[in-house]
Amino acid sequence: MKKIFSILTSTFLILNFSAMAIDVVELKMPKSNKVVIELMFRNGSISDPAGKEGLADLTASVLTEGGTATMTHKQITDRIYPWAAGYSGSVDKEVTVFRFEVPSDFADQFYDIVKGLILTASFTKEDFDRVKNNQQNYVEQVIKASSDEEYSKKALEDLLFRGTNYQHLVQGTASGVKAITLDDVKKFYKAYFAQNNLTIGIAGNYSDAFLEKLKKDMAGLPAGISCFANETIPAVPATGRTPDGIQIEIISKDKALGSAVFTGFPLPVTRKDDDFAALMIANSWLGEHRKSYSLLYRKIREQRSMNYGDYSYIEWYQNGGQNMLPTYGVPRTSNYFSIWLRPVQTAKGLKGQYPELSSITVGHAHYALRMALREMNNLVTNGLTQEQFEQTRDFLRSYNKLYVQDPAHQLGFRMDSHFYGRTDYITEMDALLAKLTVADVNNAMKKYWQTNNMFITIVTDASEAEPLAASLKANKPSPMSYSNNLKGSLEKKILDEDEIVAKYPLNVKSVTIVNSADMFK
Repeated sequence: MKKIFSILTSTFLILNFSAMAIDVVELKMPKSNKVVIELMFRNGSISDPAGKEGLADLTASVLTEGGTATMTHKQITDRIYPWAAGYSGSVDKEVTVFRFEVPSDFADQFYDIVKGLILTASFTKEDFDRVKNNQQNYVEQVIKASSDEEYSKKALEDLLFRGTNYQHLVQGTASGVKAITLDDVKKFYKAYFAQNNLTIGIAGNYSDAFLEKLKKDMAGLPAGISCFANETIPAVPATGRTPDGIQIEIISKDKALGSAVFTGFPLPVTRKDDDFAALMIANSWLGEHRKSYSLLYRKIREQRSMNYGDYSYIEWYQNGGQNMLPTYGVPRTSNYFSIWLRPVQTAKGLKGQYPELSSITVGHAHYALRMALREMNNLVTNGLTQEQFEQTRDFLRSYNKLYVQDPAHQLGFRMDSHFYGRTDYITEMDALLAKLTVADVNNAMKKYWQTNNMFITIVTDASEAEPLAASLKANKPSPMSYSNNLKGSLEKKILDEDEIVAKYPLNVKSVTIVNSADMFK
């Protein structure tokens, strides 16, 4: 009887799972010479089991940097090179995405590799060890050594989401990665790379038969059932902590070349909300990424030559140091506003260059932070003028179209749109922008933005950490430190404004110093 029941149950599960409809996002382009496939799984780093942080990223890397049941990774790369085909994988907080691109003439041949990588990965010990060693090195060394500004961004997320599944790096923690075994990767793959948390995206010049084959094969993935304790599929995203006043964490690092500053607070608006369009305009005027017209850029970099750039964001901006335009594949339901002050000079650095500054004890970080929050507060209080509103809206309605210049980007943004419950984010935002008024934008700023309650992380040199902490805690005046040559070239109105900014009160409630060696353990 038990045997019959088992057979009936198995048959029911097979029928039930085969009948499950996998979400599909299509973008047919008959005149294109490419086929682009995107497989988005709802299993990002928030799905990592406790104590094995980094497992989602490691599993995805083993899939894309390993072989299949019939081919090694080198054999795959050798085979697809003449086709000018390629593939990659990426993991973020809530999703894992695999992307495949191939000229349409080779789509059928390339498809066997797509299928093999996703359905019959080899999971060899050699591939696992290589990928794990690289990931361990990233968490322990690379993130702390390669870019202080990227380091400060990841440190803010650690602070903002502390104690939640959003806290740790996508790549994990040092102890988490170390604890992961090849068996963990295999178990995670079976549990989380499943048909019931998959969305298929396809764009370009493909046949209906090609898509049907893809859908049928992906339906062969298991239905996800977690094999880790206290985990659900998909995992439930945490929300950011609400800061009490301005809470600052200074990361003290030996031989840091400057002070990299990143600030933020939870924002209950994402691309799914119509208010996002109003905040796009406000944010663009305040600090659009790498745009010299924005307020922060003009005030801090252009007028005072303090650093490379100063920007603000109303959602996570992936690899801001490398990307000029927003990328796709990092959709998030847990959002936050942020300001990014790319590294400003420390007292040690300034004194080493300019003898006339030999008496200063704190570099530019305190002043730059005051300037940024003062400008933001003024914007929220006074709002945009009609002219500023119209100029910024006109810019954005053209600029947003640059996000989708090729089939891969068009499909990627469509996939992200699907994540947020939209169909076409670019088109829908354009329509929302067209209907906005300056009052809508100014009201949105007053509703969602403020400067009294923020988390702030500052990665700085060990010599700067203590003096900067003391200055921030006591709200000491932070006069701007110029070389004589630069100061002599500045207009009086800038120097007069400096006097005001230097004493601008910040609602600082706590300042702590953390040794860089203790981060991301």
